[in-house]
Amino acid sequence: MLKYKTQGTCSREIIFDIEDNTIKSAEFVGGCPGNLIGISSLVKDMDIHEAITRLEGITCGNKTTSCPDQLSNALKEYLNASFEIA
Repeated sequence: MLKYKTQGTCSREIIFDIEDNTIKSAEFVGGCPGNLIGISSLVKDMDIHEAITRLEGITCGNKTTSCPDQLSNALKEYLNASFEIA
């Protein structure tokens, strides 16, 4: 399990698990529960690169980022091997 501290969103962190470049789970701490459970369900078993492509750059209201965008950042950090193990 890996942890990513989010920035600029209602959620505070993302706890996720990757196996063979596939997202096995993603859990958001804080934020809008229904939407974030939905995002977690949609990315389950998705290739990391596909998830990054789909989620990167999504904004929330007048913010410059969003929870999906933060997940794409977490996945990019994972690929660059700069993450915290939970």
